[in-house]
Amino acid sequence: MLEHGGRLRQAAQTYSIPMQDWLDLSTGLAPWSLPFPAVPEQLWQRLPEAEDGLAEQAAHYYGAAHALPVAGTQAAIQALPRLRPPSRVGILSPCYAEHAYQWQQAGHCVELLKEADIPTRLPDLQVLVVVNPSNPTGQLLEPELLLTWHKQLASRGGWLVLDEAFMDATPEHSLAAASKRPGLIVLRSLGKFFGLAGVRLGFVLAEPKLLEALEHWLGPWAVSGPARWIGAACLQNLEAQQQQRQRLHQTSQRLNRLLAHQGFPIVGSTAFFHWLVTEQAAALHQHCAQQGILLRHFPELQGLRLGLPATEADWQRLEQALNGFRR
Repeated sequence: MLEHGGRLRQAAQTYSIPMQDWLDLSTGLAPWSLPFPAVPEQLWQRLPEAEDGLAEQAAHYYGAAHALPVAGTQAAIQALPRLRPPSRVGILSPCYAEHAYQWQQAGHCVELLKEADIPTRLPDLQVLVVVNPSNPTGQLLEPELLLTWHKQLASRGGWLVLDEAFMDATPEHSLAAASKRPGLIVLRSLGKFFGLAGVRLGFVLAEPKLLEALEHWLGPWAVSGPARWIGAACLQNLEAQQQQRQRLHQTSQRLNRLLAHQGFPIVGSTAFFHWLVTEQAAALHQHCAQQGILLRHFPELQGLRLGLPATEADWQRLEQALNGFRR
């Protein structure tokens, strides 16, 4: 399996710092979880039921015509390549590495592409995968450009797969409303925006025919009953969603000011994380880890992804660590 962020236990062992003493900024998740009511006891004793209204609530929240709950978008990322015959697949890179890995594992021919490559390569592709906004770079593509690419792919039975896991803070850029079009597949994550990665809940937005095929491939009870309950509660809490969105933007702006003041080269950002590219990425990652602050290091890109501190104490720890870094 590929390695990902959030490997806090491994970091604790490597640096001999207890897990509870770490400030984990490696995942890019919202550092505050939305509140939800206690899970009813009977949900732990019953198999999940798909007719609980969760799909309809998700479709309403995202502004989509149809939605399929899945056990985190990772489940869809693994399953979608199994629903097509061998195809030539373009992946806008760099991005979440599981996309290329899973398409390759399913026997497809995968090309890693830059944005400038796509106009010339698109005629030869059957599938194009775009993470928007990009993880880890924060690159955000406009809906009009993506719809142009989708039109070309769909005209010959192709797919545009959009991973919008980090889109909730900027919903005006989402293509969820267009996901009923054949060949347009939008992936959304509950964990990032709602701060609930451990729930393992996501949604696929697409035309009914594709959702039916995906649901059949995933099999029954793909999402647990408690996860469905928590997801429904969060999707209906409009006031908390607005507060979360505002807090994410404000905290992201504060992180931007801190990094700029320290002279670090900010290359990209979302409301969830900032992206730095520097020859000193490895040294900064090591320096912070020695003080119990975990960042996400991408050695092949000389990059670092920094998530958001949650408390004033976290901010002070990060600022002190950055102040102590000798460049």
